[in-house]
Amino acid sequence: MNMQRVKISCIGAVLLATRILELSTSAQPAPQRGRGPQGPQVVSPEVSADRRVTFRVLAPKAEAVRLSGSDIPGNGQGAEMKKGTNGVWEVTLGPIEPGAYRYNFNVDGVSVIDPRNSAISESNNNVWSLVYVSGADFMDTKDVPHGAVSSVAYYSTSLKRFRRVHVYTPPGYELGKGRFPVFYLLHGAGDCDEAWTSVGRAGFILDNLIAAGKAKPMVIVMPAGHTSAFRFAGPRPAADEFAQDFLNDIMPYVEKHYRVYADRQHRAMAGLSMGGGQTLNIGIPHLDKFAYLGVYSAGIFGITGGGPGGAPQGPSFEEQHKAILDDAKLKKGLKLFWFATGKDDFLVNTSRATVEMFKKHGFSAVYKETEGAHTWINWRNYLNEFAPQLFQ
Repeated sequence: MNMQRVKISCIGAVLLATRILELSTSAQPAPQRGRGPQGPQVVSPEVSADRRVTFRVLAPKAEAVRLSGSDIPGNGQGAEMKKGTNGVWEVTLGPIEPGAYRYNFNVDGVSVIDPRNSAISESNNNVWSLVYVSGADFMDTKDVPHGAVSSVAYYSTSLKRFRRVHVYTPPGYELGKGRFPVFYLLHGAGDCDEAWTSVGRAGFILDNLIAAGKAKPMVIVMPAGHTSAFRFAGPRPAADEFAQDFLNDIMPYVEKHYRVYADRQHRAMAGLSMGGGQTLNIGIPHLDKFAYLGVYSAGIFGITGGGPGGAPQGPSFEEQHKAILDDAKLKKGLKLFWFATGKDDFLVNTSRATVEMFKKHGFSAVYKETEGAHTWINWRNYLNEFAPQLFQ
């Protein structure tokens, strides 16, 4: 009898404790660990079917917010964003031509990336948010075989530190068969080795060209053109550090670790803006190593007395390389010397003067002027036109 009473008492205690727990949990909402008060849900960027793009950012205490993104057509000076009653700032642009566009927000004078957008594009000193507007057949992500883009660390003996390079390998490379030609693709001032992959869409452009039979499968090497933090002003290093790194470390690393041909007829180099100047500074003195050179929105900086860095100090590019410029045998082995610049590009006169100088020395330089200015809108198009001409 006593054992039964103990059993009943235990059951009653359990029921009472359960009831107390039910009352306490029903009276108070379950806490959400690590989460404070939740604001309005924000979707940004939002691309509509008519290619209008809406950008949003939650900043209830901000006084002024602007959208920055100079490549976005019609947004050169930035767009003012309007604040809603829920504290969300918003602006809609467009219709915008298909392509990849960098942007950020300026919130009360402070530049910030879009906290609701995981897509980014790197540059030398900072990071941008990235939005892609589909509709450009040559660079859209399509149902075709895709290559791979790797971020690779290598040790630069020239600079005495580790550096990074991005490498595109074409579809089928992973099967481990055969060798491929190699294309060195350089970025512009202020950017980094990741830029041609993200905002430049280089991998997707080559995937589509190769799938359509318009371009040969190739390995594309996209190195970091800056050897330190980038500044538009200030003294230049006495030695061309990037050229040393490229010739002494990048090329040997690629030829050792990738299945690429290591002869002139299977090597190409091209670059935009600063990278175009680097293409000339490396490619012409070492013309025996490259059969294809491309210069996008660039030329010999200082050839007109202006451009980045102003007029050159000491002997001109033409004077320094006169023997090579007049070497008929080297010129004969250069299968393609291709220039392109936008009519509204601030370096268009530099490009024109550079092409005329090379033609004066008997080079068969191809030069075209397109619409547009100094933007990625043109550089992606130039890559799409240049790559099919390589290694044919």
